Amino acid sequence: MIKSDQILPKHIVTQSEGNIVSDMGNEKVMLNIENGKYYNLGEIGGDIWESISKPTQVNELVHHIVKKYEVQMDKCEEEVISFLENMYQENLIELVVED
Repeated sequence: MIKSDQILPKHIVTQSEGNIVSDMGNEKVMLNIENGKYYNLGEIGGDIWESISKPTQVNELVHHIVKKYEVQMDKCEEEVISFLENMYQENLIELVVED
């Protein structure tokens, strides 16, 4: 695992273990067993969460979201990285080192 101040488009991210995720309508909600906190990931956040069930490069994730939700690339990259950084600070995701 990498410790970083900032997630970059070239980084690879994946879900951390210890989360219980459920569908609530079109949104996903999550309970982190370690810290006991609940999170509402929303619709797009839930899509991001599903997309990183296996290690995924942030660039690929951004392209997926741009294609699915028809959003501008630069805005999407900014928002996705911000979302991932928040999740990383809460220990919900990990940055993966490629060998």
